[in-house]
Amino acid sequence: MKFKKSHFVFMPKQQSGVFLLIILILIAMGGMYYVHHLPIKDQLSASEQKQLKEVERFLDSIKKENQKPKKDTIYPFNPNYINNSRGYRLGMSLVEIQRLKDFRAQGKWINSAREFQIITKISDSIFNKISPSFNFPEWVKKRNLTNKNYSKPSKYSAKRKDLNTVTREELIEVYGIGEKLSQRIINYRLKIGGFVNDIQLKDIYGLPYETEQNILKEYTVLQPVEIEKISINEASLIQLSEVIYFNYELAREIIEYRKLHEGIKSFEELAKIESFPAYKIDRIKLYVKIN
Repeated sequence: MKFKKSHFVFMPKQQSGVFLLIILILIAMGGMYYVHHLPIKDQLSASEQKQLKEVERFLDSIKKENQKPKKDTIYPFNPNYINNSRGYRLGMSLVEIQRLKDFRAQGKWINSAREFQIITKISDSIFNKISPSFNFPEWVKKRNLTNKNYSKPSKYSAKRKDLNTVTREELIEVYGIGEKLSQRIINYRLKIGGFVNDIQLKDIYGLPYETEQNILKEYTVLQPVEIEKISINEASLIQLSEVIYFNYELAREIIEYRKLHEGIKSFEELAKIESFPAYKIDRIKLYVKIN
């Protein structure tokens, strides 16, 4: 049987030739590397080196200019429209942004910088940084002025009818109120057992501010439902959970916070509780007290 001769078997002379060839290739590669990596300045004339230094100084000055900290400019904006990307750039966390979204999802509007902080629970440092750029539209400013004297709206007629007895048909006659919205108001009144104060109209989902004002021109709470306020520092878990603005989970958190801090001293302190609806403090005060 004949075996084929391998193509990779070399004679001694051939082996020496291959080895020499490899040495020459390595020397050539080393020379090329040296030439390509030779400092440029060593290959230039004196005048060319001077021009190169001037170019380097110019590039260094541009680099230093770009490295200077740029002042963050926040242009005026309406905080009601903050989205995820804008909020992140302002330094807000996703949780804080979500609180704002949840509030706006109810058809509500933030009326002031202070209310923005209460709702989102942003830190004082971020608040002080971004609040000077808040720009609320004219109708929001008017709403702020109105809310300060919500219980005594002097611009309304003295002949207004009772908001707790108004019928669905009568509400439909108010400008801006349709069948769905009028029924929603009646249903909410039944749910809470009757209005205690005009400010509870703010809880009606989808009720625009202008339409709310149209209602108050003709109707107000003349005979408020009698409410015996409960002490938030003394109420039991069941009692707190029965408050219309609370649920069982929130009542439990209030109890835990109360125990941990040996009592609650102000309504503003309640805003520190994660799930507490801080934007409803003005209505919550109608049902609970702090003593």
